[in-house]
Amino acid sequence: MTGCINPSDFLRSKGQNVLSRRTHADRRGRATSDVEIRTFEDVDLKGGTVVAAFPSVGMVSTIATTYLIMRLPVDQVCALDSADLPALSMIYAKKPKFPARVYADRKAKLAIFLCEVPLPGRAMRPIAHALLRWSQAHGARQIVTLEGLPSEALLGEGGPSVWGVGSTDRARAELDRRKVPQLETGMIAGVSGILLNEGRWQSYDVIALLAEARPNQPDAIAAVALTKALDELLPELEVDLVPLQEQARVLEEHLRRLKVQARPAVAPETETGGMYR
Repeated sequence: MTGCINPSDFLRSKGQNVLSRRTHADRRGRATSDVEIRTFEDVDLKGGTVVAAFPSVGMVSTIATTYLIMRLPVDQVCALDSADLPALSMIYAKKPKFPARVYADRKAKLAIFLCEVPLPGRAMRPIAHALLRWSQAHGARQIVTLEGLPSEALLGEGGPSVWGVGSTDRARAELDRRKVPQLETGMIAGVSGILLNEGRWQSYDVIALLAEARPNQPDAIAAVALTKALDELLPELEVDLVPLQEQARVLEEHLRRLKVQARPAVAPETETGGMYR
């Protein structure tokens, strides 16, 4: 039954957690693989937040969460794996890392899910369901997903606009309270769209923050605006934005190089489309 969770399915011994045991099929009827969680450390997120970032327009979500991971006192607590994910390893400080992984700040009860590679369409729904169930099983009160909105408009004096979408009345009231303008009409594709739909169905708080960004290249300025909006939304998040403004261009170039290097391992099917207003 939708929404029923057995925490023992998630909180097993290290390296043995399977988040999604259901048989899935994509829209073409092809079977999809289980999503498995590889647990390095257990974490209590009761009452906390999971921030989720997938490759998006202008790479704004990746730039924002990479900066948060660099600046906050977080440890990697788990990684997500599936046969449907591109076959590659991300190398940082000489160490291999799964391309989809979760970091956590235990004191702030804040988890950051980062996926550094585009997902094939058949993997999006299983990944979204797995992330949602993991967040609920670990006691998180909400998921905040970061995205980009394609925009060719010239920037005004205030910088890129950031919009919010909430899955529940509670989430929308929180956006109002934090003075985040809400998207009135539009479409959100990919994992973020699935999480919003499931959040509404299960009465679980999911918030999508969407920054206007250049569609065809990494957009550091939009990533700064997105991180600022996240900082204002989450009282548990304390991050200095000045270094991001100074380092954003460096991150932009780093991610551009990673995108080129990963291209041979990422099938054309993994293009996810955009978010439209």
